[in-house]
Amino acid sequence: MRNGKDIADIKIVRIITRLNIGGPVINAVLLSEGLSRYGFSSCLVAGNIEQGEGDMSYFACERGVKPIIIHELVRSIGLLKDLKALWKIYRIIKREKPDIVHTHTAKAGTLGRIASVLAGVPVRVHTFHGHVFDGYFNKVTAKIFIVIERFLARFTTKIIAVSNSVAEAVWKEYDIAPREKIEVIPLGFDLEKFLAADRYKGVLKKELGLNSDILLAGIVGRLVPIKNHKLFLDAAKTLVTHNLSLTTKFVIVGNGELRGDLEEYANKLGIKKDVIFLGWRRDLETIYADLDIVCLTSFNEGTPVSLIEAMASSKPVIATDVGGVKDIVKDGVSGRLVCSGDVNNLGAAILELLEDGNKRLEMGDNGRMFVRENFNKHRLIEDTKNLYEVLLKKRGVL
Repeated sequence: MRNGKDIADIKIVRIITRLNIGGPVINAVLLSEGLSRYGFSSCLVAGNIEQGEGDMSYFACERGVKPIIIHELVRSIGLLKDLKALWKIYRIIKREKPDIVHTHTAKAGTLGRIASVLAGVPVRVHTFHGHVFDGYFNKVTAKIFIVIERFLARFTTKIIAVSNSVAEAVWKEYDIAPREKIEVIPLGFDLEKFLAADRYKGVLKKELGLNSDILLAGIVGRLVPIKNHKLFLDAAKTLVTHNLSLTTKFVIVGNGELRGDLEEYANKLGIKKDVIFLGWRRDLETIYADLDIVCLTSFNEGTPVSLIEAMASSKPVIATDVGGVKDIVKDGVSGRLVCSGDVNNLGAAILELLEDGNKRLEMGDNGRMFVRENFNKHRLIEDTKNLYEVLLKKRGVL
């Protein structure tokens, strides 16, 4: 006689620090929605959005996912708030009695795993969404967080890395966990609207009052230090100065703490009239449809969502070769990779593609084919379901 549960009896508590714009939130929401179709019962727990951040609560709402909000769960460190958040997470776990607690992002990963150990949850999973120790903190803080992650890994049933390069960093570079404890599951997205982005061609240019023959080089992301938007503006400056025959505008999509500084920097460079700040936009398929090139200039990245969306929209991409970027962009095939901080090579790569429409089309087609096969939400949900089932069987739950 089988003593284990059926899938329909399995409950998951998924915890993420906040519902800000980015891949971790998309991942968490799509898993909460998608796994329910297999019979899993999911509960999503999240904290507060910080001031100046884009809010993706709408993304959860559109998919019928109603998160439990813990106001004390915030990205910044504060002993009193963190203890209150830990207590509230613990109480939710005790109430829900989940078979799996799956945490996403650092703060949720710390508090969620401690609470799940205290509550006796049989399966504890944590996802590393990027190279979180490089470029985000000073060296001393990074070392402290690495020690904490090594400790937490001892009590984690399985660690998920979103790319091979992230897995290698967790295992080899930072020695957080042995390789056998790490599972690589790339992110997945609902790509349909980006795969059909061609239907929106011309909408953005009309909105901006631009002629159809004007070329657009764009960058999409939070306006925060790690994204290094100044490199994009420096490259724009070189192109405007030395290639006067080009009819090009540079589009910055997103918002954040550096918006004012970047606008001032564009003005200082003398390219204010050539740069368009669009702020946060939910209609990204419309944006990508009219961008001829999509750039990424970050100091560090895990799996950059903007590049995957751009590639699904059949756009060539140019990115700094950092973190997990090389896991999705093949240099010379779907775009160009340049060294971080190298304004000359970035400018040259942008110019190369602006001047060669055929190459843009070829790289765009290659990128679309790659992400459609490797980063769709169905693959993400199926891979995660299979991992959950293996872990639950090993624990004797199924």
